Amino acid sequence: MKEQHFFYVPNAKNVDQLPDEEAQHAVRVLRLREGDDIMLTDGEGSFCTARITEVGKSVCRYEIVDSQQQTCPWKGKIHLAVAPTKHLDRMEWLVEKATEIGIDELTFLNCTFSERKVLKLPRLERIVVSAMKQSKQAFKPVLNDLVDVKEFLRKTTEQQRFICHCYGPESGLGQVKDLTEAMVGGKDTVILIGPEGDFSVDEVKLAESLGFQSVSLSKNRLRTETAALVAVHILSLFNTYNL
Repeated sequence: MKEQHFFYVPNAKNVDQLPDEEAQHAVRVLRLREGDDIMLTDGEGSFCTARITEVGKSVCRYEIVDSQQQTCPWKGKIHLAVAPTKHLDRMEWLVEKATEIGIDELTFLNCTFSERKVLKLPRLERIVVSAMKQSKQAFKPVLNDLVDVKEFLRKTTEQQRFICHCYGPESGLGQVKDLTEAMVGGKDTVILIGPEGDFSVDEVKLAESLGFQSVSLSKNRLRTETAALVAVHILSLFNTYNL
């Protein structure tokens, strides 16, 4: 069976050529020619079968043969907010894997104990697109730049709001539940994962005062990127299968 080549084209049904980077990959790497069929995703829920009509040095034009609107596999928004790690490659890994599992939105947090204050968002966007195509998804996650955690807490509107931390009862914080016990499937949900040094007690107290539930993900202490991926996986399972 001939391999189906997958491309990301925003507003695919209203344009007639691949974006520059996708066109170069189609023409120079895959060596596609006029008459070849390709699959497009617009990142907003549509899959389009298209036929190549013109190939140039770095130009690849197409016509739409068929278009199908997809339904998101899960019910309820999945929003991950995470403090980026000192080593950026760990965040790149997280962005890729979270996209493959399935997520609606990813926000990066600037916290009291954050070790990284700068991100290369364009590179992370490219990783999102690549992972979306690799996993053949119709919906592209929204990727947000760094935002102050306190500002984020005050503006969050999801129905279910969780914050993960490692503090015990002696900290004076609220009861910590296991996420699998606190989570209800099918609801818009946001979950916060802190930096290597955790959230500050004041940040957790503010979150709890604004309706966030303190939760735990594991009996083990997890790295930031591991905790974030575990959280995404749990939210995906609950919102996909309405557990």
